[in-house]
Amino acid sequence: MFKPLLLLSCGLSLLALAGCNPSSSGTSSAGTSATNTSATNTSASGSTSASGSGGDKKLTIAVIPKGTTHTYWKSVEAGAKQAGQELGVTIVYKGPLQESDRAAQIQLVQQFTSDGTSGIVLAPLDDSALAKPVQRALDKKIPVVIIDSALKGEVGKNFTALASTDNYKGGVLSGESMVKQLGGKGKVVMLRYAEGSASTHDREEGFLSVMKKTPGITVTSQNRYAGATAGEAKTAALNMVDQLKAAGGIYTPNESSTQGMLLALRQLGMAGKIKFVGFDASPPLLEALNKGEIQSLTVQNPTKMGYEGVKIAVAALKGQTYQKNLDTGVAVVTKENYNTPAIKDVLNENK
Repeated sequence: MFKPLLLLSCGLSLLALAGCNPSSSGTSSAGTSATNTSATNTSASGSTSASGSGGDKKLTIAVIPKGTTHTYWKSVEAGAKQAGQELGVTIVYKGPLQESDRAAQIQLVQQFTSDGTSGIVLAPLDDSALAKPVQRALDKKIPVVIIDSALKGEVGKNFTALASTDNYKGGVLSGESMVKQLGGKGKVVMLRYAEGSASTHDREEGFLSVMKKTPGITVTSQNRYAGATAGEAKTAALNMVDQLKAAGGIYTPNESSTQGMLLALRQLGMAGKIKFVGFDASPPLLEALNKGEIQSLTVQNPTKMGYEGVKIAVAALKGQTYQKNLDTGVAVVTKENYNTPAIKDVLNENK
């Protein structure tokens, strides 16, 4: 009787030990969850390796745009998700509905930081207000890659990297286009975007630098702000109708201000009758360009911004080399050059 009982006891002990093995099917789900939570906060491996169920969770990169309604930000999202697919990481794309909601964007950065997301790609609505939330993320070893619009501070110290348009150069190119359109003389109105936006501020200053160098051109209005939406921009434009009617040219520094101004000019019966230099591209704006209602659009490559932002964040997490300050390019689109390969490439219409 002793030997059978001993064998039975040993067998039960072996089964109990097997049940404690993390690789057994009965505990793989819980084991995977615990491992992934830890791996999300490390920059060593870039992914987790849980066995059993095959439901491995990879790195999670939060992409936070300035807003989610404009075509521009949808292109950023497309680029980020393309990089996510190529690199095998999870992309969580979430931002404020409107580009005026700084509090919502700050809250999102704080929430992703608290949740321990692997990395953050951020287009800051305000170059100062987002500085502290970004620093808290860095303190938790979460890399933060800034895209589109600069953040106050030093790259590599106050944020991980910057992937953005040279916005001042974009403003200069816009100014040069205006000079060409006006033949070097006339009155110009500039409708600014919003206070605190570093990207559009640089575009505005770049544009004004060219106007100052052109004695034949006078800027008659440069202190009005469009606001966060095309509707607000349209209202702002209609409130400066006297300046518009006296001007030979108009400049707007982003998608929503350009769209709002276009709508106002159409309502006033002035579309196509005044030289209009805008910034950013969307199907309605490109259509207006081809109709002659807009003379040029200075365009960025938002798809590349989203794509490169995610790539840099993943490289930082994996301890790989990456470019800390990446210029994603800018070009001027006119009706004449719209169908050239170089412009199609910037607009991502070659794919």
